[in-house]
Amino acid sequence: MTDLVQHYLPILIFLGVSLAIGAALLAAPFLIAVRNPDPEKVSAYECGFNAFDDARMKFDVRFYLVSILFIIFDLEIAFLFPWAVAFKEIGAFGFWSMMLFLGVLTIGFIYEWKKGALEWE
Repeated sequence: MTDLVQHYLPILIFLGVSLAIGAALLAAPFLIAVRNPDPEKVSAYECGFNAFDDARMKFDVRFYLVSILFIIFDLEIAFLFPWAVAFKEIGAFGFWSMMLFLGVLTIGFIYEWKKGALEWE
């Protein structure tokens, strides 16, 4: 039985430490946070809506388009680096696969451009 405990003791210690850190991170905002919100804290931020409005209100389509635009460029960069590193080994199939991928992303970018997601007023 002691052999079993020796094998699982590091896992139990890890779980105990992670639960303690998680509990501390959950309790810290209640102990440390400032309780007097000023107008700047509750003002509209990033999405353009008041902080405490109705959750069922309609969002402008531009916010969704901007998030899609971020995903387009994020995916493009995430796939271009490994592709560029292994460019000599992947051959023509890898090259044309990436061109197809970039073509699809370009079509998405053109769609957002036509919808006006890049023009903020």
